[in-house]
Amino acid sequence: MFDRRKFIKTSALSAGLIVVSKNSIAEVLPKTIGSNINKPIVISTWDFGVAANADAWKVLSKNGRALDAVEQGVWVPEADESNQSVGYGGLPDRDGKVTLDACIMDELGNCGAVLALEHIKHPISVARKVMEKTPHVMLAGDGALQFALEQGFKKENLLTPASEKAWKEWLKTSKYEPVMNIENKLYDKAAPQKLPGNQYNHDTIGMIAMDAKGNLSGACTTSGMAYKLHGRIGDSPIIGAGLYIDNEIGGATSTGVGEEVVRNVGSFLVVELMRQGYSPEEACKEAVMRIIKKKPETAKNIQVGFLAMNKKGEYGAYAIQKGFSYAVCDSSKQDLVIKGKSYY
Repeated sequence: MFDRRKFIKTSALSAGLIVVSKNSIAEVLPKTIGSNINKPIVISTWDFGVAANADAWKVLSKNGRALDAVEQGVWVPEADESNQSVGYGGLPDRDGKVTLDACIMDELGNCGAVLALEHIKHPISVARKVMEKTPHVMLAGDGALQFALEQGFKKENLLTPASEKAWKEWLKTSKYEPVMNIENKLYDKAAPQKLPGNQYNHDTIGMIAMDAKGNLSGACTTSGMAYKLHGRIGDSPIIGAGLYIDNEIGGATSTGVGEEVVRNVGSFLVVELMRQGYSPEEACKEAVMRIIKKKPETAKNIQVGFLAMNKKGEYGAYAIQKGFSYAVCDSSKQDLVIKGKSYY
């Protein structure tokens, strides 16, 4: 005999199960379904990212691969001798040696890095060769240089007269007193740097791009902390710290005092937070807050910033201190510089 009440109850329960099932499926589907994806797009840290983005855009605008775009983009600051925080012209360590760190990561999870590399102007390209030509992820020091030379890279003197002069000025006191956000002033050619040698700081360019196919890649490259101990490595060449890409979720990069980023595996954390539903800015903020919570006194005197982009082409940033900026380039804006939000 047909039981109408039982039928209605059973149908309602089944409908509920169907709804739960749909929601569960939605949670694991890539977040790129739909037509509202902002692509292609490239973002990078600091004001000098504008010029870097412009070269990356030359690749992206022609339906090129994001990996090629980020490599070509960061070549710009790597070769700019007026930028004393990245590549050629970078400020040396306390022994007067310019050592470079870089890493690169593509949409397939492939990655490569070089650490404490000397004499090679474009460490990002050596990092890519490590990724594509070796079974390894990282090469360091003399081994990285040997590999670069074997791959046809040219050995050069990276210590420019300006950086050598600043280093010699620093040697008078050998006092390490970094100034937060000084990288913007270092790049400002209209307002040449007036601070004494012991006041120079460092920084990084981190770049994330999404190409017309919706694939992500990232690059991060730096000359590291000015006047650091020889052999010091920060976060920039460490996958998961200075850079991380997950093609299903998004990408993140960092800038600032790398030791604190490494301790928190910062860029990986940002991507995982986006996986949980955080917006790029919210994810960056949470990563910053973890640094502050662990070391509140230290955080008052350092700068760390994160920059992230999700698979929709949405982007955001957050830093400990005011002054962090980033550059954006897509089909509607070519040279946008945004001041990131901060805790202090």
